Amino acid sequence: MSAETAIRVEGFTKRYGKRVAADGLTLEVKRGEIYGLVGADGAGKSSLMKAIAGVLAFDGGTVDVFGTRVDSARAAEQVKQRIGFLPQGLGLNLYPDLSIDENIDFFGRLRLVPADVLAERKRVLLGMTRLDAFRHRPMRQLSGGMKQKLGLVCTLIHEPDLVILDEPTTGVDPVSRRDFWAILGGLLEEKGVTALVSTAYLDEADRFHRVSLFHEGKVMGEGTPAELVAVVPGTLALFRAEPQADALPRLKARFPQTEAMGTWLRVFAEGLAPEAARAAVDTCLVENPVGATSVALLGPTEHEPADGRLKSPLRAQHAGIRLTDWFAREPELEDVFVAMLRQRGARLESVFPEDGLTPHTSTAPAIEARELTRVFGDFRAADAVSFRVPQGEIFGLLGANGAGKTTVIKMLTGILKPSSGFGMVAGADMRTAGWAIKERIGYMSQAFSLYHDLSVVENIRLYAGIYGLDDKAARRRTDWVIGMAGLAGFENDAAGRLPMGLRQRLALGCALVHQPQVLFLDEPTSGVDPIGRRVFWDILFHLSRREGVAILVTTHYMGEAEHCDHLALMFAGKVVADASPEQMKQAVTAEAGQLLELRVDRPAPAQAALVAAGFASAVLHGRAVHLLSKAADADLARLPGILAAAGVQLQSVQPRPLSMEDVFVHQVSALEAAQRGTP
Repeated sequence: MSAETAIRVEGFTKRYGKRVAADGLTLEVKRGEIYGLVGADGAGKSSLMKAIAGVLAFDGGTVDVFGTRVDSARAAEQVKQRIGFLPQGLGLNLYPDLSIDENIDFFGRLRLVPADVLAERKRVLLGMTRLDAFRHRPMRQLSGGMKQKLGLVCTLIHEPDLVILDEPTTGVDPVSRRDFWAILGGLLEEKGVTALVSTAYLDEADRFHRVSLFHEGKVMGEGTPAELVAVVPGTLALFRAEPQADALPRLKARFPQTEAMGTWLRVFAEGLAPEAARAAVDTCLVENPVGATSVALLGPTEHEPADGRLKSPLRAQHAGIRLTDWFAREPELEDVFVAMLRQRGARLESVFPEDGLTPHTSTAPAIEARELTRVFGDFRAADAVSFRVPQGEIFGLLGANGAGKTTVIKMLTGILKPSSGFGMVAGADMRTAGWAIKERIGYMSQAFSLYHDLSVVENIRLYAGIYGLDDKAARRRTDWVIGMAGLAGFENDAAGRLPMGLRQRLALGCALVHQPQVLFLDEPTSGVDPIGRRVFWDILFHLSRREGVAILVTTHYMGEAEHCDHLALMFAGKVVADASPEQMKQAVTAEAGQLLELRVDRPAPAQAALVAAGFASAVLHGRAVHLLSKAADADLARLPGILAAAGVQLQSVQPRPLSMEDVFVHQVSALEAAQRGTP
């Protein structure tokens, strides 16, 4: 190994019984870089990370860390002194009954950090993570984001040369995720630490210097995020088409990577430039069953350079399908990752067997919450929460960890009695309906809600029996669930042995076995890989549009919030915003200005310099910095000078359309600042 190499892995192989978890993996991590491992659940990431950390024996190949070959318990102990390891799962490396202070002190003493050094490092790290105000709170009472930040502090307290972080932001809200990455990025740049990080969120890949894409125990691609995106060229198109439910299957037949995102359609046109992608979409919508006709395009087709949006709304009609608001831009790493998996046989579509049931239709609200409140002692977990969800709508309930989302769902499903307020679900009063609510709703909880030791079919039949289906109906719905969830061939497998994506679809199928009018989903795709998430949301779209099911979903993955027709944002138990994703974006743009993306050579110092210059919204976004500007032209003139004075080179600056993550972070950060009494 050269002096610049931190980790070298050659031919790494790990088996668990007959299952091969890692099959001849090879990679090299340079000192001082953030190296990312991306892949589905069970792809081999955790096995490799544990072996590098010296806590897992393996079956073949070599692992070298800072020049030491990790091939024995003695060698592993030598390496561990220079490593900090954060395992997968919220707070799994922490002690629930110890306070924040006590957890840090325990890890500091365990790592033989001198008392005076420990006190100073703790002071700095608690300030950076904003945990100093909660230092006496037991770990078990922390939100998911706070647990992960405390886990990071305990991992870094001895200032390791290498940190190994296994999906550190899974289940963490976007504000805490950005805090986590800002803290880690700053410390790595300041201390020159090397980081090996796995993630299920591909939007985080820009934060890595280099990435390995894992699939079934092998590396199917390696390089910088930009190099990997270039592997599968194409155009990412975003547009509206009405009726959306008719346009989606036609587009999917030509473009497998087509998603419905609220009122929008998102299409990855592999191998096509923007103009060719536009023409292919037009052709796809024209070439339909016999009798289909088309009307010529109306309006211009020029693109603005900044974001690919048409200079005026596009209007087209194909066989009754009206097309508007066309955007075109470069694909994202997730699009490329999914395309590479497709090339290896992964399927994106689900099969929906016909079962002869009538779709749900109703003009009355499927869900109605009025002033719902739940108090635990002096703590108001939900405070006068009100919203309405019509039949057939996908409604997103967003909020930071601990905002009250799960409490609201538990009240609406009859699991938790409200302290005050009123709720109607599928026409039943939640306070008095009892079983009437339960037979009309499906509920998929945050935790895996199935029986691990039962097979797929046994789990489905168990739920069918709980909901009172007779044998004939149970067999019909079992066949429907297996087809819908893509579980053919897994019928007799134990549920606990399924990959995460299949497990979540099985749990969804069990929640749907009695064909409910209303479906409640509490963070259903946390930790699920991109293919699994896309299939899952394809199923939800079908249920809402074709079967008329009203769906209320909570999620921390802001890309999923774009799929929702309507959103409610919760903060400290209250609903603070209630609108469509597009309306929320427009409100933030009107309030805070245009989003600018700055590509720079040193992101962390750039972000610090911009905040000091008055750009309070400046945040790290991978190797770039994002900020909101009310006077974009004037700020564009100022930015090079501000950055140059900080020793940072500005490589490029571009306006970007707001994402729901930008909206969430802006609104929650403003509310947190107001709560603290800071400007």
